[in-house]
Amino acid sequence: MSERIAVFGDKESVYGFAALGLDTYFFDPAQDNIAAFRKLCQSQSYSIIYITEAAASVLEKEIEKYRSEPSPAIILIPGVTGNTGEGLAAVKLSVEKAVGSDIFNE
Repeated sequence: MSERIAVFGDKESVYGFAALGLDTYFFDPAQDNIAAFRKLCQSQSYSIIYITEAAASVLEKEIEKYRSEPSPAIILIPGVTGNTGEGLAAVKLSVEKAVGSDIFNE
């Protein structure tokens, strides 16, 4: 497994990550994003894949298939349209599974 990082989302949200040396992949509503995302996950080229919350909402079922896999880690990030709260909810759920309780609200 590589230590490379990919960012998947709309062009406006992920374009700047290329300047940081991350590989960027653009979510296009007119294309088959499920196949593109699946290919990205199965390539074993990336240890982390950041995905915008907007793209993740469309690919929710596909992302769920990779949640139990050790790699790649799929992390939701806000896009240019703002934060929907889905990223924080996903982190909260992961922590609850790992710790066994909701430590954010205690």
